Amino acid sequence: MSVAFVFPGQGSQSVGMGKALADTYLPARQVFAEIDAALGDKLTTVMWEGPADRLMLTENAQPALAAAGSISTADAARLVRTRGRAMQRAVPAGAGAMAALIGVDFEQAAAIAAAAAQGQVCQAANDNGGGQVVISGDRAAVERAVAIAKDKGVRRAMMLPVSGPFHSALMQPAADVMRDALAQVSIKPPAVPLVANVLARATSDPRQIAQGLVDQVTGTVRWRESVAFMAAAGVNLFYEVGAGKILSGLVKRIAEGAGAVTVGSPEEVAAFKVARGQAARG
Repeated sequence: MSVAFVFPGQGSQSVGMGKALADTYLPARQVFAEIDAALGDKLTTVMWEGPADRLMLTENAQPALAAAGSISTADAARLVRTRGRAMQRAVPAGAGAMAALIGVDFEQAAAIAAAAAQGQVCQAANDNGGGQVVISGDRAAVERAVAIAKDKGVRRAMMLPVSGPFHSALMQPAADVMRDALAQVSIKPPAVPLVANVLARATSDPRQIAQGLVDQVTGTVRWRESVAFMAAAGVNLFYEVGAGKILSGLVKRIAEGAGAVTVGSPEEVAAFKVARGQAARG
């Protein structure tokens, strides 16, 4: 059995996430403490106590673990905080937007976005699979895209409650900040191949990993292609590590026959340890 570990991004956060893990496992407490120290503030207080609107801020929602070992936990936390702040500052509040189109394939969504642009930015930003594509860009253009989608009979088209037009060309100032920040950080080959969602293929090259982190700020999240790549490479069990179950549902719609298991609570971690122990003995 070949496995992959997948990690949810911004939008999966909720007040209280990670608290039970920290209460149960010393290594989890140590990781959270290291992140707090690296950021110079108590991110854990925001995570565990809220308020929710503060946790939703990009600079707070995005810091995450460096699971493959390419970047230290402290460097990863600082980099993602830098990226989050740069993304918040790249576009004035309210000027950009994102919308979800449900019941379309990627090519249809891209065509709708192109028709709506009319000289502004509007592009397909997240290819989530299962007939779900998110578009991003200037607010007026995204609103036009929603209207066009409805006129074309798309099953559902709705604006999303996000703070900016992520994964669009409007994020270029943030990509520039990220490039400069990454130049100051040491990136090592990962312990296992990394499937970056902007590449939709595996890499162990530190230079490609760094460039992918820059490109991902403005580029399309190629989730459907990434899962399809892993499934074609023999992965038949996906572990979703973190908050929520969004990725597990998408995996099951993309990789027919693949299993998807969430690992976010102490009980799920315990079950994971048992399952992996059995697999190792088998």
